[in-house]
Amino acid sequence: MRDRYGATDDKAMMCRFHTQTAGVSLTAQQPENNIARVAIQALAATLGGTQSLHTDSYDEALALPTEKAARIALRTQQIIAHETGTPNVSDPLGGSDYVEWITDELERQAETIFTHLDTLGNGSILEGVYTGIENGYFIGAIADSAYRFERAVNSGDRIIVGVNAYTDGTQDDTPNLLRIDHHTETEQRARLETIKAERNDTAVHDALTQLAKDATDPNTNLMPALINTVHTYATEEEIAETLRTIFGTHTEHAIV
Repeated sequence: MRDRYGATDDKAMMCRFHTQTAGVSLTAQQPENNIARVAIQALAATLGGTQSLHTDSYDEALALPTEKAARIALRTQQIIAHETGTPNVSDPLGGSDYVEWITDELERQAETIFTHLDTLGNGSILEGVYTGIENGYFIGAIADSAYRFERAVNSGDRIIVGVNAYTDGTQDDTPNLLRIDHHTETEQRARLETIKAERNDTAVHDALTQLAKDATDPNTNLMPALINTVHTYATEEEIAETLRTIFGTHTEHAIV
């Protein structure tokens, strides 16, 4: 931050980061196993010095979290905070040769990506990110990673407990999932119709028109227009459709 961007404030050079446990690692089979997965990932994040942490609920591979599942996710963080002693040490893994090596390797691979983005942006990583989004670089890299992962799982080279190994008991339980019942759906639809009937349609139209206008200018901050549309009680669908008319729908392109 100092050498490339000229930062002078120490706070501007601090590496602050948020960690969310890996949703992609959650399995629909034997979902209770996800509690252990999330706990290990949360502990790893804490050992790494994260300033902010989100723990996934064990049933998120199946549905929106139940209250019980969300509470277990919260308790996982609290157990790490109060029972492991990990937060009492500034750098619990300091001095580990392996951690130092893998940190260097992570940095090396990250620098390779930064260099590619810098090249795409003709000297600007930010412009390179924009180009990478447009030409499918990011989504292609994610797709390739997912493909390699699935191949390893399907071949048995990578074991996923309860999925391709140790599957005994997978069909034993029917999880108690959060479900939206018909009454709730009907009630919400009625509320939506009432709002549409009582709101000022002219204000909604004007707000959406302004949103579309602002969206055509890449230098305009869309947040004020978005907030204004919400204040007029424009629906999420109406806002999304307005933006879709400007930005279109993503289609995958060749990876550069």
